[in-house]
Amino acid sequence: MILVTGATGKLGKLVIESLVARGTPASDIVAGVRSPEKAADLADQGVVVRKADYSDPATLTTALEGVKRVVLVSSSEVGQRLPQHQNVINAAKEAGVELIAYTSLLNATESPMILAQEHVGTEKALTESGVPHVLLRNSWYNENYTENLGLALEHGAVLGSAKDGKFASATRADYAEAAAVAVSTEGHAGKTYELAGSTAYTLTEYAQYVSELSGKTVIYQDLPAEEYTKVLVGVGLPEGFAAVLADSDVGTSNGALYSDSKDLETLIGRPSTPIQDSIKAAL
Repeated sequence: MILVTGATGKLGKLVIESLVARGTPASDIVAGVRSPEKAADLADQGVVVRKADYSDPATLTTALEGVKRVVLVSSSEVGQRLPQHQNVINAAKEAGVELIAYTSLLNATESPMILAQEHVGTEKALTESGVPHVLLRNSWYNENYTENLGLALEHGAVLGSAKDGKFASATRADYAEAAAVAVSTEGHAGKTYELAGSTAYTLTEYAQYVSELSGKTVIYQDLPAEEYTKVLVGVGLPEGFAAVLADSDVGTSNGALYSDSKDLETLIGRPSTPIQDSIKAAL
C-alpha cells in the first residue's frame, strides 16, 4: 500500500490521480488527510481514506497501518514544516515503511532561499532516520503565476523581485507524475532528483508570453523585495508568507530556481509542460 499525505491538497490529489493512471489499484492507495469528510470524492473512487494530521502523531500511526511506501508531500504551513515532517518520518520508521518519497525544493542544500531551510532540515531528518528515501526536489509550479493571471491582466503588470532570474518551472501534474513514478517503481531509494522544467523563462519573458497569448499588453515590473512584500500583504497574504515569497524571488535572481537537470524529463518520460501551455489553459 502507498500512503499519500496531504491528499486533498492540489499536489497530493494529482499524485493519487497519477498513481491510478499508471496502474496502481485505488484500493492500494491510502489518502492521508486532515479532514476525511473532505475526501469523499477519493473514497468514491475506491481509495482508502484515513485521517493523517501532520501535527497529530496518533493519527499518523493509524494511517500507516499496512503501508509500505509513502509520498510525503511537504506541509503548507511554513514555519511548522520541520516538526510536522519529523512526526511523519518517526511514524513511518515505527511502521517499517520501506520507502519515503519527499517533495523537497530545487537545489535545496545550496539554495539561499528562506523556503529551503525547512526542506534541508527534513532531508537531514530522513537521513538520520535510516528509512530508505528518495528526494524529489521540485522547482516552482507554473501555477504559481498562472493562477494569478486575472490580476496580471487586470493591472497590465506582473510584479516581482526576480530581476532577470530564470524560473525552470513545471506544472503540479508534472511533479505529481514524477512522485508517482518514484514511489511505485523500483530503483529510486537513495536518489536525489533535481526536478526542473524542460524550459525556463524570466518574468519579463513570462509577461511577454501573457501579452502575446491574451492580446493584452502586460509588462513585468521589478520591485525591491520590501516593496513587493507590501504589495503581497496588500492583496491579502500574511506578512510572514509574503516576505518568504519576496525572498524566493530574490533567490531566483541569483539562480535558486533554475537548473538544466533532466531528472524530471527522465522520470516522466517526456518534456515538462511549457509555461505557454499553462498560460493558455489559464486564459
